[in-house]
Amino acid sequence: MNNTHEPMPTNHSYDGYGHNGSGLGANRAALIIHTIGDVAAGFLGLWILLYLLEANQGNVFVEFVHGVADALAWWSQDIFTMDGEGVRVFLNYGLPAGLYLLLGHGIAARVRRI
Repeated sequence: MNNTHEPMPTNHSYDGYGHNGSGLGANRAALIIHTIGDVAAGFLGLWILLYLLEANQGNVFVEFVHGVADALAWWSQDIFTMDGEGVRVFLNYGLPAGLYLLLGHGIAARVRRI
């Protein structure tokens, strides 16, 4: 019997994304871009949900989410000016949420190809 133990072969260049180490920086950058887009869309979606469910506007958490959503959607405020307040909030905050998702995922996909 052979009592010598040989270590298992390892692939140290594997990055967890199925790549062999080349483009690791691009993958990390893409992940950051992708995550930023998702978080931005998440805040906007959360504000829409809180508004439509008539959350307490005086609550600190609701105020925080509203403030972040306003900062992210500053450019799309009052694009839609229909009478229904709920529909207006949905569209004025939903448009930037969708764009942040599309841009974040699209740019991340491009960066991964680098």
